[in-house]
Amino acid sequence: MLTTILWFIVVGAVIGALARLVVPGRNPIGILLTVLVGIAGAILGGVVADALGAGMLVAFVFAVVIAALGVAALTMMHTRGRGRGHGWRTRRRSY
Repeated sequence: MLTTILWFIVVGAVIGALARLVVPGRNPIGILLTVLVGIAGAILGGVVADALGAGMLVAFVFAVVIAALGVAALTMMHTRGRGRGHGWRTRRRSY
């Protein structure tokens, strides 16, 4: 069981690092946070797959998918509100 969790940590770290490389331009979050979210998502995916009674291959796929979704969600949360046309308007219009 401990080796399985260690594998999920490694998978999550790799997913976080790859996500950092794939996103073009300036990233609003640090690499450490990206890797930590990847690790947390991979462990969560592995635990969910284990609770469902899935095999190791399905657990690996769950870990990768949930880690990637977690990193993507975190990146989207931090990029929302930046740039033109996103987020709340801060200026009031005067008529």
